[in-house]
Amino acid sequence: MCSGGCAKCLGITLIPLAILSVLANILLFFPAGNVAQSNEHISREVFYLGGLLGSGVLMIFPALVFLGMKNNDCCGCCGNESCGKRFAMFSSILFAAIGFVGAAYSFIVSIVAINKGPICYLGKEGNEDIWNYPFADGNYLGNKTLWDRCQVYQINENSTFDTEVIITWNLTLFCILLIIGGVQGVLCAIQAINGLIGTICGDCKCCGCCGNDGPV
Repeated sequence: MCSGGCAKCLGITLIPLAILSVLANILLFFPAGNVAQSNEHISREVFYLGGLLGSGVLMIFPALVFLGMKNNDCCGCCGNESCGKRFAMFSSILFAAIGFVGAAYSFIVSIVAINKGPICYLGKEGNEDIWNYPFADGNYLGNKTLWDRCQVYQINENSTFDTEVIITWNLTLFCILLIIGGVQGVLCAIQAINGLIGTICGDCKCCGCCGNDGPV
């Protein structure tokens, strides 16, 4: 596949992944599908916006650049048939690096969040409700009996909030962000290599461009 066509395929793949990442991060602001009574009831890693910024907004720019690679003008640089396309492929390497940084950020935040576990309601201390991290170093992942540390929180007389559900909620969504960040990082690395090849060798779609009958 020509370098421009390959870049377009990568861009098409990155767009839905970025959208899914944004949605996952937004859902994390609603523990177990509920509106949190306070920001202190939401894990701090959610506010790092790994999925919203790293794998989401920051990934949109490389994706759009990759999508437009196939349509870039091959002959737009002072009469040099290959200059325009080669420069476009080189610029895609820079955007791939930006995308890789964003994906890596989301990936790292997700690892930290999964390892620490979510903030849960741990009971009362006097008249004060205690919300904190009950787990350490991912020990809850292989020992589900530890989940009992998260207690049921009484929102009001008619409504309760089983904070144990938060564990499954956070774990599922952060695992999704972890996978998305990993896939996006790989795709951006592929485009960096693809862009380097396109910069050095040109793009086969430039065949016949400006009267040039051979590939550039």
